[in-house]
Amino acid sequence: MTTLSVPDMSCSHCKATVEAALGAVPEVGAVTVDLTTRKVQVAGPAPAAALLQALDKAGYPATLA
Repeated sequence: MTTLSVPDMSCSHCKATVEAALGAVPEVGAVTVDLTTRKVQVAGPAPAAALLQALDKAGYPATLA
């Protein structure tokens, strides 16, 4: 499980965009977004660098939490 901090998420549209971006990364399992804490948990063996890159491309820069 990888936990990411995505400070620019604030609404359901943000949540959907983040879920879609991460869901497109190979080897990603479940994606759980918490808008209150602005954290995302990603299941699966996808490398953290690939997750961070996908979010950056989607306009939601993130860091490992």
